[in-house]
Amino acid sequence: MSTLEEKEKSILNGVIDLHIHTNPDVRQRRLNDIELAQEAARVGARAIVIKSHVVPTMDRAWIAEQVVPGIKVFGGITLNPEVGGINPAAVEAAIKMGAKIVWLPTAWSAYERRISGKNDGVESVIDNQVVPSLVTVLKMVAKHNLILGTGHLSTEEILIVVEKAKELGVNKIVINHPEWWSISMPIETQKILVSYGVFFERCYATRFPGKNYEKNFMKNLAAIEAVGYESTIISTDGGQVENPMWSDALSEYLGFLANAGLSKDMMEKMTKISPANLLGL
Repeated sequence: MSTLEEKEKSILNGVIDLHIHTNPDVRQRRLNDIELAQEAARVGARAIVIKSHVVPTMDRAWIAEQVVPGIKVFGGITLNPEVGGINPAAVEAAIKMGAKIVWLPTAWSAYERRISGKNDGVESVIDNQVVPSLVTVLKMVAKHNLILGTGHLSTEEILIVVEKAKELGVNKIVINHPEWWSISMPIETQKILVSYGVFFERCYATRFPGKNYEKNFMKNLAAIEAVGYESTIISTDGGQVENPMWSDALSEYLGFLANAGLSKDMMEKMTKISPANLLGL
């Protein structure tokens, strides 16, 4: 093993990434489920979560984990139109098949579609109220102690959903990539949400429509310093062909944070302890 490989394996040993995209997908990804599991096992990661915008992934994750020893692989369901939007029946089936995360609408959220000039998105909040089908889903998430991912909802919608979710007993809430172009959640709002016990998923890069991906390192570091490492989890949202290999991206990201002065304890909390607690490991 080369010195570079040893360094990579050292920095990734025991990490958990809750957000990685794989093949098969409607757009090309760098690795398929099994290849990603093999790579995660190679670098000594503890667990990974496979995400798709269009199909459930808990069944694919189960297969990958059977094929590749030494790595925990999880999946979930994203409530986009391909699964019927906010569809309690689809969520129920996903739960029975081992889903760990229920993601609210992503690129097909009504909000993101509207600001993209479309009117065909999935509504989660109407007239400042969580839609009835989402109330049903939130109760299911609470009952089974799953992770709720806020997807690509607007900052205002996220505030409404988080408050309702907590009211209904949801204990595990992840604010997905608050730096994503359509969300751009202000730090002031993030500080408000901390009191609800949520986690902020700070990812490797973001991409504005029609532009290339840009690394989020400086923005994420500033957010961690302002909002706190205790409410942060580090993910990549990786797997795109435009971005580096998942393991390279995460190594670079964690190396930046360590070089910026974040302590070993802070890094362990964000990459291992908090993600493990969310997954029930």
